[in-house]
Amino acid sequence: YYKEQPLIHHSDRGLQYCSNDYQALLSKNGIETSMTEKYDPYENAVAERINGILKQEFDIAKYDLNIKDKLRLIQEAIMIYNNERPHLSNYMLTPEMMHKQNNIEMKTYKSKKLNNEVIVQL
Repeated sequence: YYKEQPLIHHSDRGLQYCSNDYQALLSKNGIETSMTEKYDPYENAVAERINGILKQEFDIAKYDLNIKDKLRLIQEAIMIYNNERPHLSNYMLTPEMMHKQNNIEMKTYKSKKLNNEVIVQL
């Protein structure tokens, strides 16, 4: 499907991905490397969250499919996630419903008391 495009391995700057042996293995197999700008665990947070949802909630990895069917399965999962699945963080609205409504309120989850101050974590 994408045979003419180069394969790119993107990672954070974890020691295992930066090692000379690992980089040599990628290079030997014609795989380009891409890494986050700096070692910041939040830099990949959105991608990690999406991958986690696809793997855990939609169980994408269990299907042994060709790339065309795998892409179709992912597109269906995204449609369900955005249009059919209510989210607690969106007041039990779907993301599509949340974007269409006019009175978006900031959702807060937990509060911690430190030295008589209340700190709200989002």
